[in-house]
Parts: sequence; structure tokens; C-alpha cells
Amino acid sequence: MTPILEIKQLSKKYTLRTTRSYLSLRDSLAGVFRSSKASQELWALKDVSFNINQGESVGIIGRNGAGKSTLLKILSKITPPTSGHIKARGRVASLLEVGTGFHPELSGRENIYLNGSILGLRKQEIDLKFDEIVDFAGTEQFLETPLKHYSSGMKLRLAFSVAAFLEPEIMVIDEVLAVGDAAFQKKCLGKMSEVTQGGRTVIFVSHNMGAIRQLCPRTIVLDNGQKQFDGNSDEAVDFYLKESKAVADSIPLSERQDRKGTQLFSFQDVTFHVNGIQQPVLHITTGQAVTITCKFKSDTSLKEKEVDVSIAFYNLTGNFLFACRSDVVGNHLIVKDQEGSFHCKFDRNPLKTGRYWYNVIAFHKGQVLDNVVQAGFIEVQTGDFYGTGKLPAPGRAGVCVDYYWD
Repeated sequence: MTPILEIKQLSKKYTLRTTRSYLSLRDSLAGVFRSSKASQELWALKDVSFNINQGESVGIIGRNGAGKSTLLKILSKITPPTSGHIKARGRVASLLEVGTGFHPELSGRENIYLNGSILGLRKQEIDLKFDEIVDFAGTEQFLETPLKHYSSGMKLRLAFSVAAFLEPEIMVIDEVLAVGDAAFQKKCLGKMSEVTQGGRTVIFVSHNMGAIRQLCPRTIVLDNGQKQFDGNSDEAVDFYLKESKAVADSIPLSERQDRKGTQLFSFQDVTFHVNGIQQPVLHITTGQAVTITCKFKSDTSLKEKEVDVSIAFYNLTGNFLFACRSDVVGNHLIVKDQEGSFHCKFDRNPLKTGRYWYNVIAFHKGQVLDNVVQAGFIEVQTGDFYGTGKLPAPGRAGVCVDYYWD
């Protein structure tokens, strides 16, 4: 079978400047007469090769900075490779960032036709799918409104609908689905499954291991710009989690490079305390009172400013369990100094027996300051959550909830 997508020895190099952004007149003039070596090469991708057949749904996973987004931008012809080549036998539709390929001054209706034209479709072909696109996106009442007035969620819904219903041969989807609410994410995953069953090809990048296992029989693991694994998704996820745990165990959080955000605020350490005593990750019990301490460093520009912090927990199959967000419960965290700590407290640890990982993220006015995926791994031991002398039922890792009968 001839593959619908061939990728051979694909590499992408970026040159990073390490000099100051603003130089004095003297330094600038001096630079004219001497060569500057203050730059650094970064290989976002290095000799990546694989083929994808028509109708395959392939996951791409890896830590932040592994090269996933660079690969998709090259596939989508947003940026050219430094070396290697790609051969795609079909139209490619990309959903990489909210609003990519849309014009903010045009209405929702006009952007549907614009995006369809970019995909090479005639107006008559777009007309046939127009009602389905609008219905799926749920943006009918905003069709004549300029896109610049849409929320990020509305832009996402419209962008996904256009990509899915205009029937490109290859759909490329980045972690952008994380912007949508839970109901829309479920709707999208259902549509993506339908798309692959219809013989079209999907390339899906996600940190949601549950979605990867559900949607993609095959998954590729990237790390430091290189392909580390290509095969069955269950095996790929297990490989990825093993490597991620090794990184989390061996590299202090303060030194992790696989992070996103402005870095005006950065997590330095996350520790778990019981009765005021820091606990090894294997000594946390269901039902215990636990305090999670997040140490941070902050830029002076954030002093006396409010920062929202979230710790999100996942089981080892990649299923999201819950997140502790400061803004959701109305706790306003104020940065008092350049170094400090925030504390998240459980009266009773709800995690059942099992192994988990957690992500940490910090925002300021909606802007991501720091985001570390799989910042750490913990193991929870069986405990008497309900105080009855009876332990929670064994089974898959999950959570205990408060309830009573009357």
C-alpha cells in the first residue's frame, strides 16, 4: 500500500540569539567590525522518519519541547524543514492554534468560506457542508459577527467544525482541543473517530493519554526532536510514562526545561506534607490530611499581583481525575516577594490506592506564566477515607467522594 504521508529524515534547526535585545550605540557599532558568536543552534527535529497509511489515526506524544508542534507546523506547510522532505498524497487541514487560518475582521460565515477556499474547495462544495459546520459548532447566532469578537472557545468550535466537515484527506490536530469545555472535547473525539472510520487520516497531538489510547491504535513518541518509539498506543504510552517518570525523578522541577509560559513566574518544587512533615512520594495515604506546597520564583513585575495556580491529577492510564484551581474556589493568591510558596490543603486525601502524575500551571489574567506537564509522580497507599474501619473498594486508581445516605 502506498502511504498517504511519507516523512523522510526530517530536521528543523533554529538559531537562538543569546545577546541582549537592546544594545548601546557603541556595542552596535563595534558589532559591525567583528563577527558575533553569541548564538546557539537548537534542533527542534532531528532525522525523523515515518510513514502513515490512508485511514490511520496516529497519535504524537512527548514532553513540552519534544518537537511535536514543530513537526505539525512543517506538515501544515507553516514553516519549512531545514532538511529532509515530506510527501503528502491529499489535502491537509490543520487545527494548530485557536484562530489559525481565520481572519479576525471577517464574520464567522466569511471565515468558513475563506478556510474552505484555502483547502482548495469550490463554493458549491462548501455550500453543501455549511449547515452541518454551523450546527456542530453551535455558532449560528454569531455567523455575521466578526471573528475578533468570538471567545477562544467559539473560535475553536468553528475551526474544528470547518476542519472536520470539509473532508480533507489528512487532519492534523494539536493540543488545541484542551481549550474547549469537557462536553465539546467529547464531541470532538467522537467526530474524529467517525472521520477515521470514513477512511480519512488523523494525526493527533495530545497530553491526554486516555484520548490517545481511545482514538489512536498507533502512537509515535518524540523526545528532544527525535523519534523514540513508534508502535501500539498502549505500549507507546507506557514507554512515554516510564521515560517521563525517570525525568521527574532525576531532574529537580526548578531545572526542568520542558515547560511553557512567560516564565515571569516559575515553579521550583512541589512537596507533599502530612502533619507538617514532608513525606516521600510512597508514604501518602487515602484519607490523610495532606498539604501540597508549591515553591516558586517570580519576576518583580508580579509583586502584589494575583496569580492563579492549578494542580491537575491523572492516573497512569492518562485519565484526568480532578484539578485543584485556586481561582475556581475563590482563593486569591498574591505574590508577595520574588521567592515564596503557595499551599493547597486536603482535609482528606481523595486519591485511592494507585500511582498518579500531576501537572502544575500558573496564570496571570489568563496568560500562562508556567506550565509543567508531569511535574511529578506519586503513589498512594490504602487508607480509611470514610473513618468506618472499612477500606475503599480496590480497583483502578481513582478518587473517593464524600456522600451519605438518608
